[in-house]
Amino acid sequence: MIPAVVRRLVVCLTLTALAGAAGGGVAHAATAPPRAVDLDRAAWEYAPDPGDRGLAERWATGAAGADAAFRPVRLPHVFDPKPDPDTFPGSVGWYRVPITAPTSAPGFTWAVHFEQIRRVADVWLDGRHLATNTDPYAPFTVALPALDDGRPHELVVRADNRKGKEPREGWWNWGGITRPAQLVPLGGLVTHDPGFLPRRVCDADGTGCRWSVLVDAEVANRGTTTVVPRLAARLTDPDGVRAGGASATARPLAPGETARVRFSVPVTGDVVLWGPGHPALYGTTLQTADASGVQQVDHTRIGLRTVAVRHGLLELNGRPIELRGASIQEDVDGHGPALTDADIAGIVDQLRTVGANVTRAHYALDERLQAKLDEAGILVWTQAPIYHRDALLKTVAQRNAALSTVRATVLATRNHPSTLTHSVANELSVIPDQVPATAAFLRDARALTLDLDPTLPSSVDTLSYPGYPRQNAYAQFALLGVNSYFGWYPGKPGHSTADINALAPYLKSMRAMYPNSGLVLTEFGAESSITGPSTEKQTYEFQAVYTRDVLKTVASSPTLSGAIYWTLREFAVKPAWDGGAGLPSVDRSPIHHKGLITYDGRPKPAWDVLRDDIRRTPVQRSDESVALALGTRVAVRDRGGFGMGLTIAILAAVAIFIAVDVWAFLGWRAASLADEREARDERRARRLRARAGHDGDESAVRVLA
Repeated sequence: MIPAVVRRLVVCLTLTALAGAAGGGVAHAATAPPRAVDLDRAAWEYAPDPGDRGLAERWATGAAGADAAFRPVRLPHVFDPKPDPDTFPGSVGWYRVPITAPTSAPGFTWAVHFEQIRRVADVWLDGRHLATNTDPYAPFTVALPALDDGRPHELVVRADNRKGKEPREGWWNWGGITRPAQLVPLGGLVTHDPGFLPRRVCDADGTGCRWSVLVDAEVANRGTTTVVPRLAARLTDPDGVRAGGASATARPLAPGETARVRFSVPVTGDVVLWGPGHPALYGTTLQTADASGVQQVDHTRIGLRTVAVRHGLLELNGRPIELRGASIQEDVDGHGPALTDADIAGIVDQLRTVGANVTRAHYALDERLQAKLDEAGILVWTQAPIYHRDALLKTVAQRNAALSTVRATVLATRNHPSTLTHSVANELSVIPDQVPATAAFLRDARALTLDLDPTLPSSVDTLSYPGYPRQNAYAQFALLGVNSYFGWYPGKPGHSTADINALAPYLKSMRAMYPNSGLVLTEFGAESSITGPSTEKQTYEFQAVYTRDVLKTVASSPTLSGAIYWTLREFAVKPAWDGGAGLPSVDRSPIHHKGLITYDGRPKPAWDVLRDDIRRTPVQRSDESVALALGTRVAVRDRGGFGMGLTIAILAAVAIFIAVDVWAFLGWRAASLADEREARDERRARRLRARAGHDGDESAVRVLA
């Protein structure tokens, strides 16, 4: 067996060599900064600390006795991939990795970037505490200036996922470094979370449309002198051809200062739109530079598309759409949320197979997963993990913490063309107008999302209970997600949801209360884990019939812009979960059984029901469907083939009717004229006969005389 110290030294040297190659031999900031280095395959080791002894025993400093607890792991990593009820309250785990800075260029230092650590993370380098991160769903970066000496160092991370009843979450309390990590270069200037936001502007008559990409970023001066940052952006089309470029100069930044920079990049050439069925992706490059040279280079792929709500209907690329799909949780049997590339490919493949054009999650998805959804042309109803959080929104500090989570969610997802909307929360109070703290959060969260991404509609997902009045706090959102369990959960006293037939009237009441907001059924589903009659809850047969009946209601509710089943796959939720069926014969377990696919990967009958419905439902709505939703007539120029044919037939019938009328009139007129001529001739003949008789009488008189 190779001693640990030797193994770690070899990995250090290997990491240095790989990173040096990744840097491309860069020797000066004026050419290009070094490249980031993937740390997932580094020599990470993990030690569970259920008794929380590591701090007292100084594990962060490599104290004697700690080595025995550590074992090799690879990132992403979760404490325990099995949803064991004993682990749900949380625990503590430690990670360590030997690390040596890659060959660097003058003016650059290094930092470690974590995509996600659940829940609270502390970071040490060589026993020195550097940072604490308390948001389990937000990425964060920690500067490592000591790496500049080029010598081996040890990075240590303590992850603590212990939690109480709050904050409430509708998924398992996983712990660990659950997403990838990287070693990233830091120059004198750092651009944080640059956004590339597509926009289309048209003339008043709808013609003369022009596309541009709004670049939005914050630039920080990490140096010791005042500098003038310059940002330059370039676009390439899906074929790799240059499609536009622009630059902007920020105000002078003193050491430690930060400035927001926004500028527009006109899109040149023929525009290729992104959408379901045609996921065309453009490339973007953003260079941040000062007088000494380029300090940072950011690359990403975006899609040109517009999302809007008009007349209460959701539109994609200027056309009303009807969504169909299923939500997801990042939870795969045997891995939990520590997804492998194969896990991600499997999730996307399952969405494709069922035909989904949309999915949804309760938090920002893994960057790798959402990039694959971009490529697949599957929309994502993104959401900040603010779930049943009214109790933690009462103070200004609590609301600011929640807004920070909203901000991180928007920044992590706004570049993805699959992002359909930024939902700020899920299932807050049904009467936020009477809960001032919740109303204040909703107001500020909506303003924040629109500031960070003005190209997408803001949204919030709501509980569905009939009988509550319109809420001004919800009416301000362009999109409302309707989480409906009519026919599954009983509801509240005086606000029953027990009858599935009450769903259609409820949807009509939502349209009446929120006429200007787009409405999407963002949750519906029924638990299933046993076979049995379709009339009995918890059976696969009941779930299939329930799904069919809800989708029938959706199809007969034209003011809805779609429906998203909850969920694609079963996932771990919490110990002793019963799902609402309340059957004493059903074992309570940690698994949420509303999924269309079992936790171990077997499709249920309801899978076929959703798949068949999606096949029958075009994502782009017909003009007749839109007219039905709006209660309007369709303009002739906007009619489809059937409408135009009907129009021509009606016009032809009218023309024939008019022709017959003209023919009849002309016939009647000709007959009338003939009658008049005959009458004149008869009168003339009578006069002649009368005159002739009179003349004969006079002659006779003369003769007799």
